[in-house]
Amino acid sequence: MGRQHVTPATFRIGGDLTVRRLGFGAMHLPAEPRPARENSSAVVRRAVELGVTLIDTAYLYGEGANEELIAEALRPYPDELLVTTKVGVARSGPSGEWKLDGRPAVLRTQVEQALRRLGLQRIELLQLHRIDPGTPLADQLGTLLDLRSEGKIGRIGLSEVTVDELGAAREIVDIASVQNRYNLLDREHEPVLRACETAGIAFLPWRPVAWGESGTRAEVAAVASETGATPTQVALAWLLSRSPVILPIPGTARIDHLEENLAAEGVQLTQAHRDRLDRLARSA
Repeated sequence: MGRQHVTPATFRIGGDLTVRRLGFGAMHLPAEPRPARENSSAVVRRAVELGVTLIDTAYLYGEGANEELIAEALRPYPDELLVTTKVGVARSGPSGEWKLDGRPAVLRTQVEQALRRLGLQRIELLQLHRIDPGTPLADQLGTLLDLRSEGKIGRIGLSEVTVDELGAAREIVDIASVQNRYNLLDREHEPVLRACETAGIAFLPWRPVAWGESGTRAEVAAVASETGATPTQVALAWLLSRSPVILPIPGTARIDHLEENLAAEGVQLTQAHRDRLDRLARSA
């Protein structure tokens, strides 16, 4: 079948914070009263039991309710666990619509509230959910830099940025991570991934699993059959083999799906498999 591609299981964010590359995205966890909340807590606890050391959340996920859920389920946190959150989106106007808001006062307040909700003294990785075009980038990142100097955050990341935006940000502050949409069939941000790879920046693809037309589904299913895996596991294994800086954060509200996702680390793709999968984006 061809030579297998061995991928590293861990990555050092910012050069010094080691995490397991396959993490968990908490966005899909309901935070409503039980039984939904109890199930959500069970899922995130199971993730940690299975060795997940990177959990991603955000203020946007329920206006902080997702952060509170994680704290309730996992505190006291294991020493090796990294809980990263995102700020920079807020409700505004009479209709209460979610809008980008990178004003310094808003970012500072959201970080301080996240610290309280998560029960942390310091957020080791804090990501700007989006760059607010209405606020100078230097003001947005300058605020996060101030918070880092104050010991409230450890490392700074970005989300949904272009190569140029990443470059401009790096002139202001060290960037430890980028979280952009990316998966087997959606590689719009390939240039950003390559920029991250060159700089040693963690690349966290959100929406890491997606399916296209019947032809692509059939090809993924064929590789799954040959490797004894599920199509979802193949999609995640492809991401892990795509670049050593990729840290997928698949999310789910079901323990069986969680276990399926994490087992993707054991899927061995040959170079021939990878070549077949690489070609799918051009035909999707």
